[in-house]
Amino acid sequence: MSKANPIPEGFHTITPHIIVKGAAAAIDFYKKAFGAEEILRMPGPDGKSVMHAEIKIGDSRLMIAEEWPGDGMPKSPATLGGSAVTVHLYVPDVDAAFKKATDAGATTIMPPMDAFWGDRYGKLKDPFGHEWGMATHIEDVPPEEMPARMQKAFANMGNCGG
Repeated sequence: MSKANPIPEGFHTITPHIIVKGAAAAIDFYKKAFGAEEILRMPGPDGKSVMHAEIKIGDSRLMIAEEWPGDGMPKSPATLGGSAVTVHLYVPDVDAAFKKATDAGATTIMPPMDAFWGDRYGKLKDPFGHEWGMATHIEDVPPEEMPARMQKAFANMGNCGG
């Protein structure tokens, strides 16, 4: 018997694991919105729900599970009224990827814009309540420039016309 790799092939050190109401529909949405590839789907005891699934977006995996009733079980953003976590997704063209996601049913929280930290960045919410930050890195900003850029960006927020 060979020794197993402590980090399985295809995974990185950190892998998000999200809980949703309607995991099968969420997987279909992620395929349409983000070009996800389904790697694994394990049905729940009822044979219909998704107990555990893995999808791949770009070079990273995302684990997905159905919300299950009961104390001590993880809850979905739909049950909690939101999520304290944002999944960050780097893409080659944030504007095109953002449009694809909103066309698939995601809701815009913040449209893509050039951010002070060097990314073109936008934020959206999927139909299952999870928030996604989407970005394309466009500039390497030296750390010593970051405070001044941040201050300027926040000063200009009042001039957005919104």
